[in-house]
Amino acid sequence: MEGEKELNKDEERTAEYPSNPNRYTATPKKTNKGIFIWLPLCIAISIAIGIFIGNAFSIFGSGAHWFSKGNNKLETVFEYINKAYVDTVNVNDLVENAIPSILAGLDPHSDYISAETMSRKGDELEGHFSGIGVEFLILNDTLTIVNAIPGGSSEAVGIMPGDRVIYVNDTLFSGKQINENTVYSTLKGPKGTQIKLGVRRPGKAEIIPFLVTRADVPVRSVDASYMVDDKIGYIKVSKFGSPTYNEFITAIAKLKSQNCESFIIDLQQNTGGYMEAAIMMVNEFLSSGNLIVYTEGRAYPRENYYADNSGTCKTSQIVVLMDEGSASASEIFAGAIQDNDRGLIVGRRSFGKGLVQTQYKFNDGSALRLTIARYHTPSGRCIQKAYERGDRQNYNMDIYNRFNRGEFDNRDSIKLDNLPLFHTLSGRPVYGDDGILADVFIPRDTAGVNSYYIRVANKGLLREYSYVFTEKYREKLTGYKSWREAAKFLSIQPLVDNLVEYAYIKGIRRQPYLIEESRKLLQNQLEAFIIRNIFGEDAFYELYQRDETMIKEAIKLLKADKASPDAIKNGRYK
Repeated sequence: MEGEKELNKDEERTAEYPSNPNRYTATPKKTNKGIFIWLPLCIAISIAIGIFIGNAFSIFGSGAHWFSKGNNKLETVFEYINKAYVDTVNVNDLVENAIPSILAGLDPHSDYISAETMSRKGDELEGHFSGIGVEFLILNDTLTIVNAIPGGSSEAVGIMPGDRVIYVNDTLFSGKQINENTVYSTLKGPKGTQIKLGVRRPGKAEIIPFLVTRADVPVRSVDASYMVDDKIGYIKVSKFGSPTYNEFITAIAKLKSQNCESFIIDLQQNTGGYMEAAIMMVNEFLSSGNLIVYTEGRAYPRENYYADNSGTCKTSQIVVLMDEGSASASEIFAGAIQDNDRGLIVGRRSFGKGLVQTQYKFNDGSALRLTIARYHTPSGRCIQKAYERGDRQNYNMDIYNRFNRGEFDNRDSIKLDNLPLFHTLSGRPVYGDDGILADVFIPRDTAGVNSYYIRVANKGLLREYSYVFTEKYREKLTGYKSWREAAKFLSIQPLVDNLVEYAYIKGIRRQPYLIEESRKLLQNQLEAFIIRNIFGEDAFYELYQRDETMIKEAIKLLKADKASPDAIKNGRYK
């Protein structure tokens, strides 16, 4: 062992270079004969004792020896446990458990992601993960295909919406043991590997075999883009990943081809992602020299990011929609728009994450995300909300505490007294250290949200029943030329009453008063989910959000020209 070799070398040096060499030469010469008689025996005994002590220390005392060398304590602990602990242990398991505990003592956003979690989630910010390319539901304990993703492996071999997967690799794949986790772990896998599926298709008696090769499945980050009227375009961005900027400018080009002059950028519930994507996207709206963001950390000197004047929408009005779920890169985008007086932020106070992480990937597929800097909006504010190092519990309770204070319903519930004051380019007051406050506050919309609706929605029955209805009327629905024509058909169907019966079978009792209170909301969402199954995301969002309060307010502001830089600088948006 390495520790044993080092210890033996130390012993040899001690024997070769005694601490007091003069004591031997001080011995009287008359005893020389005795020395020659006893010396070989003493040396042999000393060597034997040295070997015994050396071996003993190499087995039981090597940890103390390593500590004296000043090596890394954590590494020493694991090595010592591996060498000397009374029972057999898996040191790798100890490491896996130790790393999250170490990071828990830092800020709330430094994190460790195990190889298993990384594999299950895929690298969504990179815009893809490896799988067979399907959207699915589990209906009656059976994996049911909702959609074969266009361009994916399943579509390529002929798998269709409505197919039910009965066998996977010649093994029965249905029953009570089937859940989302087992489906994900089974269908996902390394790119290029194959999986055999046995599928039952409606109207077919026999099981249809498919051999599907896993491949990269694209993950969209710009979920929808459409015109809300003849001059205003809407873009929904769900995350900031590697492909987001390209998707974003494609959406802008599409809307401009339809004569779009003003934009609504929806960042509600967008938890962020890559800072670079946010910088490139907001650059589309800023003039040359406008500061977008700057970062600074202990080991990272300040770095400024400026607009380069290459943007395609520098004169277009813009409204950014945000809520308490908008974080990180979303706040970089909104902060640059707000601090440069370029557009309006509409909605509610954002999450408040002003920390920058870098990701380090280990050879086993796991990853470490470590906070390396803070980012600051152009006015100088860091929007990171308060936290105590090592106290993630209270940090995670912040959104719940905001709700209890009434902040989602009333802007006056937000306390600004202790927040640092900054100013935008034109001198408007803005506050740091606690997220980004909206220029125009919109309370949450609770119309129709009651205990019955929450139980049905939380159990996934809205999406589930919408799929059941879609399968029953798929031929009719696919016959319509547009989603609007299909929506007219849906509007006269007893969707809510049918849902109530479906939910009752699933264990949710009927509550007539609450059902009537939620009827409009339930009807709208059922129609939207059914439309999504046939016509896709743009149609879904356009129908789903037709009564959205925040979007209506954004349209109102844009039509009144209140989101222009001149109106903002002069306070005419209020």
